[in-house]
Amino acid sequence: MPSSVRVSDATIALEDSGAGSPVMLLHGFPATRQLWAQVAPPLRAAGFRVLVPDFVGYGASQAASGVHVGMAAQARWMWELMDALGIERVTLIAHDVGSAAAQLMTVSAPMRVRGLVVLDGVHAGEWAMAAIESIRAWDPSQAQRLFPVLARRLGSTPAMRELLRAYEGEQGGLRLIRAACDLDPSQTEHIGAALRASGVPAAVLWGERDQFLPIDTVARPLAQLLGAPLVLLPGGHFTPLDCPVEVAAALREFLAQLP
Repeated sequence: MPSSVRVSDATIALEDSGAGSPVMLLHGFPATRQLWAQVAPPLRAAGFRVLVPDFVGYGASQAASGVHVGMAAQARWMWELMDALGIERVTLIAHDVGSAAAQLMTVSAPMRVRGLVVLDGVHAGEWAMAAIESIRAWDPSQAQRLFPVLARRLGSTPAMRELLRAYEGEQGGLRLIRAACDLDPSQTEHIGAALRASGVPAAVLWGERDQFLPIDTVARPLAQLLGAPLVLLPGGHFTPLDCPVEVAAALREFLAQLP
């Protein structure tokens, strides 16, 4: 059942279900925890405790006024969430820029990360920022006009349109503009050596038709850095929506191999 957990300067909306070894599913931009709606149930059925939060300032999670909601802050909040839930170790599964938070969590506390899976994520300073520049430059006084534009650009499926609906209206548009403006690729630009040294078992999953983060320039270098297999999936950038069955199968295979 959805619940909320209070952390410093924020309240995190969370779905916490199942029993067993904990896995945390982290969404990216401009998503919410609903990204994982079709992936979480098979992981739960496989015997895992599945934690699916909205990042602070995204979806139903709330940030205090003026608080920066970039990925470094998200990483700190996610560890605070784990502490509040009494969870010591977790497997991190993250999509898009949510993988920046997962990578920062890994380098800050590698002994607490059982495994790391990146889906269509970021590598070093490559965050596909050009794709969201129009949102960063959006006039806040016109925030209510953002959702219809975003829905036309990305909402090619009912699932995607429903996911984006969290940013409908003026307040939703303002949240999305704030989140976009707080994204900062420099936060992961120089963590490669620490990621490699963490020794955390990893996997990299990527959509064959990802139009935002290319396989050759982002996915392959990231997999090489992590010493991880690169698994190509039959989808675009939003693989948990495009091919959830294949994503869940790849995740279950990875999780089964963890020590």
